[in-house]
Amino acid sequence: MRRPLDVLRRLRRAKGSPLPLKTPAGSVRWRFAIVAAALTSSAIAGDLQSAGFATTRTDLNAKDQARVTAVTRPATDFSKPEPFERMQGGAGTSEKEVSRDSFSQSSENITFEEEGTFKLGNALFRKNWVSSPSSTQASDGLGPLFNERACQNCHLKDGRGRPPQGDAGTTSMFLRLARDAGNAEERAALAGRKVLNFPDPVYGTQLQELAVPGLKGEGRMRVDYQERTVELTDGTVISLRKPTYSITDLGYGPLDPRTTLSPRLTPPMIGLGLIEQIAPADILARADADDRDGDGISGKPNIVRDGLSGELTLGRFGWKAQTASIRQQAADAFAGDIGISTPEEPKHWGDCTPAQEKCLAMPNGVQERLGPAEAPAPVMDLVTFYSQNLAVPARRDLDAADVLAGKEIFYEIGCIACHTPKFVTRRDAPDKAQAFQLIWPYSDFLLHDMGPDLADGQAVGDATGSEWRTPPLWGIGLTETVNGNSFYLHDGRARSLVEAILWHGGEAQNARDRFAAAKAGERDALVKFLESL
Repeated sequence: MRRPLDVLRRLRRAKGSPLPLKTPAGSVRWRFAIVAAALTSSAIAGDLQSAGFATTRTDLNAKDQARVTAVTRPATDFSKPEPFERMQGGAGTSEKEVSRDSFSQSSENITFEEEGTFKLGNALFRKNWVSSPSSTQASDGLGPLFNERACQNCHLKDGRGRPPQGDAGTTSMFLRLARDAGNAEERAALAGRKVLNFPDPVYGTQLQELAVPGLKGEGRMRVDYQERTVELTDGTVISLRKPTYSITDLGYGPLDPRTTLSPRLTPPMIGLGLIEQIAPADILARADADDRDGDGISGKPNIVRDGLSGELTLGRFGWKAQTASIRQQAADAFAGDIGISTPEEPKHWGDCTPAQEKCLAMPNGVQERLGPAEAPAPVMDLVTFYSQNLAVPARRDLDAADVLAGKEIFYEIGCIACHTPKFVTRRDAPDKAQAFQLIWPYSDFLLHDMGPDLADGQAVGDATGSEWRTPPLWGIGLTETVNGNSFYLHDGRARSLVEAILWHGGEAQNARDRFAAAKAGERDALVKFLESL
């Protein structure tokens, strides 16, 4: 096995391109058809074709394509780590000592000048916004309705959130509010991908529990759990908790009876810039919406419309893959979570609806000398750069016998059918630090039906109420260290990795059942592997 220092030297000699210079021994059969074949006869295929989505990479020459094909093949030798496996975020992987700040480090391969930009973005990410008018004019604009005053207060330590206890409230898990189309005009808007779904007519797209002085919050999310036990094949009994959600103290009358509630835990921020630079063709090549290969795994993209250009593009962020770019994700969070306008989301009143007249009449925080938005373009530039360059931590203990055994089990029971181990980012990425990087996110970034137990009944674009984007697994083993909790899945119902696996259903049912049927030592090894990520 190469020593870590040797690997790092090779990465830097290759100018940030951690690809083996020789094809590794061993090969496996590719099971993935190109997307044009996989999606024929579906509406998604038509949208892909009309939008001009490439089904093969256009950023690589033949030699580079051969290298990428070789290095991204799934592992077949589990006696030792793969080359570069420790550097799961490519050359930008953070090798700093594990701590509560492990998700808050900058990419190792950005320049000195870019490090300064990162720090400025970090300051804005932690900045508390205040209601208007105030003496701190550059921080004006909070609300009028909101969930938190700063990005960092939701993305705790740049990591994942936690669910509330009862009706105690939370700042790091939200309730999305949405309904389906109610008439022909709305159905046409959905079909044309002009909208993802429709808001509650009074409460908008998200329950906002807090408000500026003079207004009242919209209500409080309440979660109640019902424990149920699952007996594994060897007799081990695991307790799972099934949540139900409601809203107490509604401030503006009842919800529309068609409105659905979808809890969303804030996800970790690491590696987002690398995910953004995965070639669309590499994600689409794994789609099989009609399950033409008969393996029970369909996987489909969420094709969304870019808010500024109006063009169709590939969604890759969010629990439903509903957002195409980090900048748009940041703008959506500013608007929905904090109530701050941006060039991308220019409404100064955030998620206030026409039914909330007093909210619409509140003063905004726009400073004309800074531009027409409360968070003008320079602020968005800095926050976006920060979000794009939060480093993925290096793997730990990856050569330990139980970790290697767990990796083999992860492959054997079928987890990699959705949790794709490796990608190589675009050669032509605009940020050189993210260009042509071998990365290990363990996600295909596609939508999968996860069964009725995890369904929320809320459709978002192409995602049905039971479909969720495969979340990346990198960094998952540091959840307890960074955030002091171990809550997993989109709503934090799982209190351990074992519970999270046992909640898998739908397309993941077979893998879940194989895990449940495994011996205790095999299950423990798989968890050890996940904890090493």
